Amino acid sequence: MSSERWSRRRVVGAGAGALALALAGCSGNSPPVRRLRLATGPEGGPYNAFGRALAQAVTASGGALEVVPVSTSASVDNLRKLEDGSADLALAMADVAEDAALGREGFSRPAGVTALARIYVNYTHLLVPAVGPVRAVGQLAGRTVAAGAAGSGVQVVARRVLAAAGLGEGPSQAHERQLGLTESAKALRTGTVDALFWSGGVPTPALSGLAAELQLRLLPLDGHVAALRERYGPVYTAVTFPASAYGPTEPVGTIGVGNYLLARHDVPASAVRDVLRVVFDRRRDLLREVTAGARLEPRFAISTGKVPLHPGAAAYYRSVYG
Repeated sequence: MSSERWSRRRVVGAGAGALALALAGCSGNSPPVRRLRLATGPEGGPYNAFGRALAQAVTASGGALEVVPVSTSASVDNLRKLEDGSADLALAMADVAEDAALGREGFSRPAGVTALARIYVNYTHLLVPAVGPVRAVGQLAGRTVAAGAAGSGVQVVARRVLAAAGLGEGPSQAHERQLGLTESAKALRTGTVDALFWSGGVPTPALSGLAAELQLRLLPLDGHVAALRERYGPVYTAVTFPASAYGPTEPVGTIGVGNYLLARHDVPASAVRDVLRVVFDRRRDLLREVTAGARLEPRFAISTGKVPLHPGAAAYYRSVYG
């Protein structure tokens, strides 16, 4: 081989190597952005606020990940979106998430849903005007109740509570109206419903606003926890509203339900780890408005009942906490 030909081959090889290194450098400096759609809840609700805050925190982290919050009707709707592939991540109440994972109640077959973390506890609110005659859930027989929007976890827990109290059917049946939080608060204020169900953190800003206009009474629900646990398992717990949660009241016992951050089973493990890293780094900001029920810590976060942890989530917890 001539020295000229050898020199040419070396130059071409060196050029190709330099090009490969340059391309590798470009790809290393500008990795493709992975976009994950997060099913949240209705505008103005806590899921929607959490989703927006998480999306902003992920962007601020500077990684190659983008979370896009999607407004929905909340828990049931969110599980449907995970199932049909129109969402990658979702927020949902633990009872609905277990229904989906087990293929029970409104889900005809088990859904491929996994958990990233249990993020906080919802408190079941059953509110009536303080000046009215209703002091216990059983006194809602024949009355009209705002029982959550269609496709929401509020509707699920409201129907289960009413059934446990003997008000689900028959002559004592309470009359349900499917209303979102804003519409429910307006209906209670104007007297077009006699009671309002809600499941969320404490305080819920919309209800704090309502309490500033209308003196409210929280009805105790902790007496129904045992019956719900017997039928649906430990997704339901007894919790207590702090004194003066929505005005001058004593502590009131109610039903607690966890909230899960969920993912489709085929979301890459690396993306799940990146999301969880942001969740735990920014947990105080994400739950800034939740003063009761905020327990985003590893031992609590991995308690997702019959909803399996995503493999990426399990790997994250092992790597960080052992």
